[in-house]
Amino acid sequence: MSSLLPFRWHIAEIVVIIAVGFVHHNFVTTARERRFAHYALLALLVVTVWPIGDLAASVSLTVATVQRLVIMLFVAPLLLLATPTPILATLTRPRPLDRLSQVFAHPGFAVVFVTFVGTATLTVPVVDWGATSSVGRDVVLLAVLFVGFVLWLPGLGVMPGAKRLSPAARAGYIFASALVVTSLSFVWIFSLHSLYPDLHHQYALLHMTPVFDQQLAGFVAKLGCYGPMWCVAFTIFFHAEECGEPIEETPLHWADVERQLLRIDRQRDRAIRRHRPQ
Repeated sequence: MSSLLPFRWHIAEIVVIIAVGFVHHNFVTTARERRFAHYALLALLVVTVWPIGDLAASVSLTVATVQRLVIMLFVAPLLLLATPTPILATLTRPRPLDRLSQVFAHPGFAVVFVTFVGTATLTVPVVDWGATSSVGRDVVLLAVLFVGFVLWLPGLGVMPGAKRLSPAARAGYIFASALVVTSLSFVWIFSLHSLYPDLHHQYALLHMTPVFDQQLAGFVAKLGCYGPMWCVAFTIFFHAEECGEPIEETPLHWADVERQLLRIDRQRDRAIRRHRPQ
């Protein structure tokens, strides 16, 4: 392995992950949220450094699929849950960010965004760019992480002032979203030739032909996405029933009320400025 996949430190990725952990530890004091952050950052470190990160970038589509599933289905939701509501409210308070948070947390927009952007990160030019360039690799990983955030915003309902779904709607959204995450899996499964020329050494390192690696990636994408996301959907639905919460009603949170009051103040100030005589 050392000759075909030489060891690399990935200093930039390690420094960024440690820095994020340090900042989170200093701003968040609750044990539960710190624990979520530790799990998420540890998983992110494992799948982005040598050897898994290098195998995913330049060798195996199957390993790349596992890496993406870990980032989108484990790292992204845990990082969202590890961020307290007051911090999210502060970060999204500026008007442009407030508007963007509303848009990205809308389930309809989220599905379209995840489908198109997630698929774009798996197109041949993008995968080949990540396989041949360290900058391209990091850009693709950041894009995958951002897609994961957008995927889970409507389902987790953590963004202050954004559209909140009832438990039944959240479960339905997560259940249906599993279908769009695996948009290219059928192409991989039924393709008779390798689609990614810059992925190489599959047989030497993993004892798989490029075509088998590609087909296996399709099955891994299906099973690795459906299982976790459908389990989360059923858990949300039945947990609400067990707790006696109305599964068809949208909960109201104080952070949402504060954000709506802020928006009303901004609308009033804008109306006053518009009609003020010059």
